[in-house]
Amino acid sequence: MKLNGSEILIQCLIEQGVDTIFGYPGGAILNVYDKLYDHKEIKHILTAHEQGASHAADGYARSTGKVGVCFATSGPGSTNLATGVATAYMDSAPVVFITCNVNSDLIGRDAFQEVDITGVTLPITKCSYIVSKVENLADTVREAFAIAKSGRPGPVLIDIQKNATADECEYYPVTPEEFFMSTGSRIERLRKSHHPSVGYPEIDLNAIDELAELIDKSEKPLLICGGGVVRAKASQEFRTLAARMDSPVAITVMGGGAFPGDSDLKTGMIGMHGSQASNMACDACDLLISVGCRFSDRVTLNPAGFAKNAKIVQIDIDPSEIDKNIKSDLHIVGDAKKILNLLLVKLKHDKKNDGWKNYVFSFKRETEYDDDPNHETLTPKQVLSSAAEILPQDTIVTTDVGQHQMWAIQHFKFDYPGQLITSGGFGTMGFGLGAAIGAQVGNPDKTVLHVTGDGSFRMNCNELSTEEFYKLPIITLLFNNSTLGMVRQWQHLIYHERYSQTTLNRGPDFAKLAEAYGIHGRSVHDVDSLRQVLTEAVNSRSDGLGWVIDCKIDIDEMVRPMVGGNSFIVNFMLD
Repeated sequence: MKLNGSEILIQCLIEQGVDTIFGYPGGAILNVYDKLYDHKEIKHILTAHEQGASHAADGYARSTGKVGVCFATSGPGSTNLATGVATAYMDSAPVVFITCNVNSDLIGRDAFQEVDITGVTLPITKCSYIVSKVENLADTVREAFAIAKSGRPGPVLIDIQKNATADECEYYPVTPEEFFMSTGSRIERLRKSHHPSVGYPEIDLNAIDELAELIDKSEKPLLICGGGVVRAKASQEFRTLAARMDSPVAITVMGGGAFPGDSDLKTGMIGMHGSQASNMACDACDLLISVGCRFSDRVTLNPAGFAKNAKIVQIDIDPSEIDKNIKSDLHIVGDAKKILNLLLVKLKHDKKNDGWKNYVFSFKRETEYDDDPNHETLTPKQVLSSAAEILPQDTIVTTDVGQHQMWAIQHFKFDYPGQLITSGGFGTMGFGLGAAIGAQVGNPDKTVLHVTGDGSFRMNCNELSTEEFYKLPIITLLFNNSTLGMVRQWQHLIYHERYSQTTLNRGPDFAKLAEAYGIHGRSVHDVDSLRQVLTEAVNSRSDGLGWVIDCKIDIDEMVRPMVGGNSFIVNFMLD
């Protein structure tokens, strides 16, 4: 049947099982929105800003395991997506961003709202497409989805010139399975040539045997659970491996939820703000197995001395990550779920490492924050302990970036993949509220908690209008210390307390701001008030109104511990 490009685009999204789109319309994409008007089976969430839409699509993808979809128009509409595209790229979130551009005959003429958005986003996407002819549209959309979710997931951008949304051609429905079967060789060529993160490389079975032998000989193993465990849906296999190895498990920021938060084998976060148990285990282990971790600078800190006594094994689906930051003694490239299943078969017997575990967990203790009930302001531990106790255990937690992000990861126990949604690689302030919107849309029956700081919240608090309009009962827990806390912490420790441009002694009144947007807003100064408001927020979810709970904390609260890049403990000595 003959359809125009806009209808073809919608039909291809339906082929892919898309039921939700986040976006913001404009002139160049109006043809698409006009056709979307006829398709009530697809829910469209209109955000306050394109950046909010990009983060919402990302949060939706991470919390549901589906591919997120985001629409934007040309020019500033598309460039407003750039931060969200980069955030998804750094954290391997599968999102298809669809923008529309000016007509083909205007390209290169500096037409109104023309921009080369594929050029802008080329370094921060798995793949980018320009569609100038309607005949190429359907297969481009299908390939974009295949690439976004295959191999190492990530964002793909399609820029459709406006004439391609209006012109007509024949359209033939194709299921994703049929398309992949017909084009699998093309996707494999992409992987081998320019896109190593696309597709699934063949696993080296000899390396599996070698790893099994290393495990058998090891007396002091350490497992690192990275974001790749979450993306590969390999959490159950990873948990089984940890149990059979009887190995302590350190977790990266992006690995949160892939390993049970209350497990006796969990050492906590590793790296700059990691637990003493994790960092001491890394320093003393004889075998370190990293699954889905790219060994970023926040994890390794000092590459020359990282796990200096260990054989280092890196398991990752993206060959470009192998030996990029840390030289491995053995690496296995491939899907983590498949690799772990193959490895479990090869293990000769289950191990017991009681002596090693006793050593590692002798360093494990609660992070020492002031919990004095007579403290003039709330403490991070009081705020988060109250939230953890009152909110349901399966609550999805999104965060912005800064001190509150580290506090949330330290204090909450995440039990399943997709429960923690945070900007780990790109460190995007303003990410959390959009991500919470996407998570709540994708998981309407779950409680969604947005943990933020006053600096981050100011950046995208306009999305409270989206939260209110769509009746999303998101609970925002705001750490208000009237400063850019993490930057101030560095200024305190390294820059001799020269607090240059980090003090936020200005409005708004966040509780009143929430009320202006039509949702509940409260300011709290003590634990009893906080617990009362949290209980009310949980019990009133059915009214469809969100909450902003403004928690006053001291301006000089810090994240402890903080390990410097040369492996000494900055200011907080760990004994």
